[in-house]
Amino acid sequence: MFKNYFKTAWRNLVKNKFYSVINIAGLSIGLTVGLLILLWVQDEYSYDRFHKNAPNIIKLENMVATGSARQLWTVTTAPIGEMAKKEIPGVKDVVRVTENYYYGLYKYGDKVFSDERTVVTDPSFFSMFDFNIIKGNAANPFPDSRSVVLTETTAKKFFGNDDAIGKVITTEYKDAFKVTGIIKDFPKNSTIQGDMIFPMSLVAEKNYSSNTDGKNINNDFSNFDYNTYLLLQPGFSFEGFAKKLRNMHLSIKPDDTDIGYVWLPLNKVHLYRADDGDGGIGTVRMFTIIAILILVIACINYVNLSTARSMLRAKEVSLRKIVGAARTQLFLQFITETALLFVIAIIISLVLVYSLIPVFNTVASKEIVLNFTDYHIWKIILCTIAGTLVISSIYPALLLSSFEPVKALKGKINANFSNAAFRKVLVVVQFTFSIILITGTIVIGKQLQYINSKQLGYDKENVLSMKMIYMAGHLEAVKAELLKQPGIKDVTFANADIIDFGNQTGNNDWDGKQTGETVMLSPININKNFIPFFKMQLIQGGNFTGAVADSMHFILNETAVKTMRIKDPVGKRLRLWETEGTIIGVVKDFHFTSMRTRIKPAVFYAQPLNYGNIYIKTTGKDVPAAIAAAQKEWKKYNANYPFKYSFLDDNFNRLYAAEQRTGLLFNIFAGIAIFISCLGLFGLAAYTAQVRTKEIGVRKVLGASVGSVIQLLARDFIKLVIVAIVIATPVAWYAMDKWLQDFAYKINIGWSVFAVAGLLAVIIAIITISFQSIKAALANPVKSLRTE
Repeated sequence: MFKNYFKTAWRNLVKNKFYSVINIAGLSIGLTVGLLILLWVQDEYSYDRFHKNAPNIIKLENMVATGSARQLWTVTTAPIGEMAKKEIPGVKDVVRVTENYYYGLYKYGDKVFSDERTVVTDPSFFSMFDFNIIKGNAANPFPDSRSVVLTETTAKKFFGNDDAIGKVITTEYKDAFKVTGIIKDFPKNSTIQGDMIFPMSLVAEKNYSSNTDGKNINNDFSNFDYNTYLLLQPGFSFEGFAKKLRNMHLSIKPDDTDIGYVWLPLNKVHLYRADDGDGGIGTVRMFTIIAILILVIACINYVNLSTARSMLRAKEVSLRKIVGAARTQLFLQFITETALLFVIAIIISLVLVYSLIPVFNTVASKEIVLNFTDYHIWKIILCTIAGTLVISSIYPALLLSSFEPVKALKGKINANFSNAAFRKVLVVVQFTFSIILITGTIVIGKQLQYINSKQLGYDKENVLSMKMIYMAGHLEAVKAELLKQPGIKDVTFANADIIDFGNQTGNNDWDGKQTGETVMLSPININKNFIPFFKMQLIQGGNFTGAVADSMHFILNETAVKTMRIKDPVGKRLRLWETEGTIIGVVKDFHFTSMRTRIKPAVFYAQPLNYGNIYIKTTGKDVPAAIAAAQKEWKKYNANYPFKYSFLDDNFNRLYAAEQRTGLLFNIFAGIAIFISCLGLFGLAAYTAQVRTKEIGVRKVLGASVGSVIQLLARDFIKLVIVAIVIATPVAWYAMDKWLQDFAYKINIGWSVFAVAGLLAVIIAIITISFQSIKAALANPVKSLRTE
């Protein structure tokens, strides 16, 4: 029986090649894109879930400052985790992870390395997390502060095929570290990444060994630089947990009255924020919806074409019923036809997915591997295919098996039976989705354009930057040599990247500060020509002069003045850390972090011995010569370090790399969704022209023009697209308004966006329909009237 079903289904597919190709193309493209997106979504959700303790691990974070300046810090102090372990029942263990910023160069023999990602952590790192040591003593990974654990790739890079255990690596300061363990490379879906892992005792040695004020790593609550993870007992009660943490903090540092503690489960760290902000989950949800929309659009194509062509198969179904076929048998016959078509589409889709994974990884900046032995992959594939098959097959099979034989043979099945209204609804739904995607493409593009064109408050054009390292004592000599190069206009120095300052401090005071008030200032140490170098605008007061007195002078940005409520700030008192000084100027606000956040309070200060970055403004001409001059100076003072530099334009673009990828992927997916919609519309237009062949012939004989015939066939479809525009507009506005909320500085979604999206949809629909409409309009009416 099933052999006969299959044979009949194959014959029907071959007989109707045109519609079979459209259906297979739509389904295979839809399945391919849907699978690629869902593999990306699965990869995003998989972060940190491979740890067996993941359900019971949380990451501590802090809320700091007061009032409008209050913000989230994803790092904490070093002591809080250890104190929680000792004083709060149910906290089983703690791990602290911070960056190793002590060294920039590592040597073994004649090999020199400087690109390693280095972290410092506690020994419990290897028991709480599943980063298991495969060589070395797992129970004692760090025998002393001069131990280091390497990943497999790093060990191979340093030592080749030699056994790394016991080997000694030295730094630029001649500090030596013995390799005491090797772990597998960190999984790509881990938020914790590194190449070299150093013991937390190194921090104690470097930061506190010479302290005379009694501070140590277990009581210093002034340094927020640690990612703190707690392993909790299953069923741990969080009631009063935040209050206990805060009380412990205040017991050591009572002046931190603005401190608050929040946390995230480990498996949410990658996509969520502890302050309920969007850490990436919005993009994941958006692409999940897009995957579903594309699959639904592909299903709608199949359902539309199947139900539309049901009239052409009415006599076939009726004859089958007359000779004894039951409705169940007919239902199975049509399900078999759909299944056969799906098998072909699935094979094509899996081949395409396998072929496109490398390209997709490049575009999405992922390293997804299509491993068919991974049950997660099969779960996605089978759920996607099963869902799509059920949606697209059940209704057409029920419809086709329900014809009444006598009426069908007499040609008395009316248009309502063939569910023309239902097909119209599906076309509207299909184009509603497409218009939403078109709108999203326009809005994302305009927002990215806005970011790139918005005035930042400083000039980043033709500026390259590099770290100073050993240049700090030779600033004027370096500057003088660089300015001899004709392609270099100016040189300036600072201790931070102007694209993203990074540091903040609440250790400040000013006249008018209220009791308990904390304002976090973003400090940057600059030299006297930094402000004119970047063409910043001083709106009050003056600039640094290079005099010794500059060390007690400060320049604030507008936001700092407003947040601190300082009237007539020039000449007013300000304390930054332990330095009491005077405000000498106010600079116009400028963007020194991502536009996802509001401009924060910033303060410029001047301490010439503590610069770390050098900025070189070129003329834009003969840039290679300017880079060569910079390299020459670099080699003069940093001979052992590889020369590294970057242009501010590139650094700025990296801030929005995720948005750029989102925009590109959105464009691709929207284009594919529109293409699939057009395939279905093309098929429906062909079917409409086919069933109205005689009508078109009669109209032409009676004098109808080609244009009037095209209008006749296109009119109904354009009406459906216009209905889709009306429905899609408010939905698209809501969706994109939600997306834009992640940006503090954003475009307004004007009516023109929806007008352009709607117009594009109409144009696309007209172009799609026109081919079949023109073909039908130009056909010989004599042949049309002879058509049965």
